[in-house]
Amino acid sequence: MRFVRNVGWPESLKRLIAAANRRPFRRRKIAAAALGIAGGAAIAVAIVVKPAGFETQETQETVAPWDLLPAAKTRHATQHTAEAPAKSLALPLTRISVQTAPPTIIERHVEIAPGDTLMAVMLRSGSDRSTAHAAIVALTKSYDPRRLRPGQELTLLFDPMAARDGDPALIQLAFAPSVEQEIHVSLNDAGRFISKTIDKPLETSLHRAEGSIDDSLYLAAKRSGMPARMIVELIRIYSFDVDFQRDIQRGDRFEVLFEALYDERGEFAKYGDIQYAMLHVRKTDLPLYRFAMKDGEVDYFNNGGHSVRKALMKTPIDGARLTSRFGRRRHPILGYRKMHRGIDFGAPRGTPIMAAGNGVVEVAGWNGGYGRYLRIRHNGRYKTAYGHLSKFRRGIRKGKRVKQGQIVAYVGSTGRSTGPHLHYEVLVNNKRINPLRLKLPTGRKLKGRELARFQEVRGVTEKKFAATPAITRLAESR
Repeated sequence: MRFVRNVGWPESLKRLIAAANRRPFRRRKIAAAALGIAGGAAIAVAIVVKPAGFETQETQETVAPWDLLPAAKTRHATQHTAEAPAKSLALPLTRISVQTAPPTIIERHVEIAPGDTLMAVMLRSGSDRSTAHAAIVALTKSYDPRRLRPGQELTLLFDPMAARDGDPALIQLAFAPSVEQEIHVSLNDAGRFISKTIDKPLETSLHRAEGSIDDSLYLAAKRSGMPARMIVELIRIYSFDVDFQRDIQRGDRFEVLFEALYDERGEFAKYGDIQYAMLHVRKTDLPLYRFAMKDGEVDYFNNGGHSVRKALMKTPIDGARLTSRFGRRRHPILGYRKMHRGIDFGAPRGTPIMAAGNGVVEVAGWNGGYGRYLRIRHNGRYKTAYGHLSKFRRGIRKGKRVKQGQIVAYVGSTGRSTGPHLHYEVLVNNKRINPLRLKLPTGRKLKGRELARFQEVRGVTEKKFAATPAITRLAESR
């Protein structure tokens, strides 16, 4: 054994073989020693050498497309990936030693399809009915499952150790109903599902857009890098004072300061509010500032503290062109001159239509030549009517209360119509008048301390606008 201690075991083995050749009378003892050294080395290799691929067993299980495999195939795939690395071991690994390794939690991502119920989705994903029912009951304490819409993604976790009838058991349901919240329905230590709402922090950043108008405000703002959603909001807040068909001229200008919100990873989450906007039209500057009053109401005010909001909007539709005015005209279908007691806006089928003011739906249904028709009563004096609609927005019916700017219907060509457009009427004391000539009272006027506070907010907003560089294009511009 001196050979083994003084030199490595391979060299010792060589010397023993050489000694055996020189001394025949000691060959048996030396051969036995050599076999002992070789056997010990083989055992050491088997213990020390790490089996290739053994570490990847868990990764292979977690990255497998579990949501595409039935339960039986999932179990087969798990066993197959566990057995395969055994071929690379120095010594064979028994089946029992692999199967006793802790199983991986199975994660499945599913999407709600049109016509789906939450129960149907969960059953299809591998949950049993009683467990799915318990999870849904827990969810209803913090969220109404009927609010889930097609396209909503759900994440379900299953534990193979808590199998029911041989299938992994559901232990958690999670989804994000909005960019600001996540909802988790999890199995607690007592074996009951509990629902938890997690608020996600968002960081607000300011963006500045500005430009000259050569064709339309929408296209000019789009070229400046302003996202479409913010352009629509810009048009909405100016729709009380500006007729976008007649007032906008080539060379007019605009500037806007608006918010965008980002999550903790710095990824875009959603758009916020327009904090400031200015339109230069008819050689006049029309600045507007967002201001929250003490009673909680939020509105846009001009330099003098006058609210931009009026009883009715001039145009209840975005991006449309005026195709027919109020007055006598030759009817395009009947062929003779007839009084046209409204105005028409040409727009693509499906374009959203907004309520011109706060009020209550008086009529929502079919009305002869008007086709699908909606009428809203705003107060004891004003009503507005909308004709040739393709459909009403979900929930719009007689007696429904609506808010100014709320989408209530969509452009169509129903009834006596030659193409997609909105027929819009304003009724004063039940008499139809020309909407373009309607003079509406101004909105709220700030006074005293409220006005002084507004002027402070206005000054801060102007400094923020000056300090914010103009955008070229937002990374997220939808």
